[in-house]
Amino acid sequence: MKLTVVGGGSTYTPELIDGFARLRDTLPITELVLVDPAAERLDLVGGLARRIFAKQDHAGRIVTTTDLDAGVEGADAVLLQLRVGGQAARQQDETWPLECGCVGQETTGAGGLAKALRTVPVVLDIAERVRRTNPDAWIIDFTNPVGIVTRALLQAGHKAVGLCNVAIGFQRKFAGLLGVTPSEVHLDHVGLNHLTWERAVRLGGPEGENVLPRLLAEHGDAIADDLRLPRPVLDRLGVVPSYYLRYFYAHDEVVRELGTKPSRAAEVAAMEKELLAMYGDPALDEKPALLAKRGGAFYSEAAVDLAASLLGGGGSPYQVVNTYNNGTLPFLPDDAVIETQAAVGARGATPLPVAPVDPLYAGLIANVTAYEDLALEAALRGGRDRVFKALLAHPLVGQYAYADGLTDRLIAHNREHLPWA
Repeated sequence: MKLTVVGGGSTYTPELIDGFARLRDTLPITELVLVDPAAERLDLVGGLARRIFAKQDHAGRIVTTTDLDAGVEGADAVLLQLRVGGQAARQQDETWPLECGCVGQETTGAGGLAKALRTVPVVLDIAERVRRTNPDAWIIDFTNPVGIVTRALLQAGHKAVGLCNVAIGFQRKFAGLLGVTPSEVHLDHVGLNHLTWERAVRLGGPEGENVLPRLLAEHGDAIADDLRLPRPVLDRLGVVPSYYLRYFYAHDEVVRELGTKPSRAAEVAAMEKELLAMYGDPALDEKPALLAKRGGAFYSEAAVDLAASLLGGGGSPYQVVNTYNNGTLPFLPDDAVIETQAAVGARGATPLPVAPVDPLYAGLIANVTAYEDLALEAALRGGRDRVFKALLAHPLVGQYAYADGLTDRLIAHNREHLPWA
């Protein structure tokens, strides 16, 4: 089995490598190719990857290359984890929206739109090159904004599934609080990527006992602290929202906070510099503890599980993924991409039936889906008016004066990545 990681020079790749090594019985990789245009970073990450495999007695071969076409040729699955523009672009995404009094974040709001505009054309080019060399390969997208990118891939006819680590993070958290194994925890996880709610936590499968009320009663304070939301909000809702919902539920508070501290991009850039120095140490043969602060917890386990199921192996029968709605949420178009529990196998992902969604959540889901429609149109066709309309439709923007100012700033900060600009 050959698996290719595009963006393999990421400082987060050793977390993925560790998962591949530990879970080799679930996903028996014989060749792993790390592709990245940054040759120096790739050498450092690749060297550590080989040492991790060797320490854990994994017999698979690890190849590094800057040649995308060579890297994806013959791959059974291609995992996308790229960041167009690097941490420098992320730094901009997180700062210029604040000038207009809006949230500065890399996956939602104006910053998320900027990332989508930079990313979608690049991802589609990569996918076309994968299809030319191996039309049967699965594409697993971990590149943000996952919902928009996955929709672009699916609409272009690619065999693609989107992946996020939010759900598996909740699964592991809840399992620890309940004293059970993660495989016993089944989430009623519904919404869009980075816009989801856990409406039930069931033990043993989709029809198991719902223990969410007990979790909130016994551990509500700890869960609220993790989400940085007041405990009474969780009690009144009776659900556990994704921590990304704080940008919506406490928008003004978040904007004030972001204006008084260094950006997350600055923190990550400093961390990456330290991590790359560690990766260059020939004695290091395991992922360093610092990597846990980089973000993306349990990503490797989710990626192994999904790839194993798509490639006909031993992955879990039900997984939270991003895929076409196809009637699952009746208030959305069939070609909207939702994030929900799905049955996953060699033919792809099929969402499980979902109980009716409360209007409190359905309204926001529908609103953000409309924004994603417009964002994808802007990413595919360009143009200032399309960018403006997407921003005006986003519930974190929503005022024409803000949308106008943000449009000008977005284009000015991303001109090198937007040929139409």
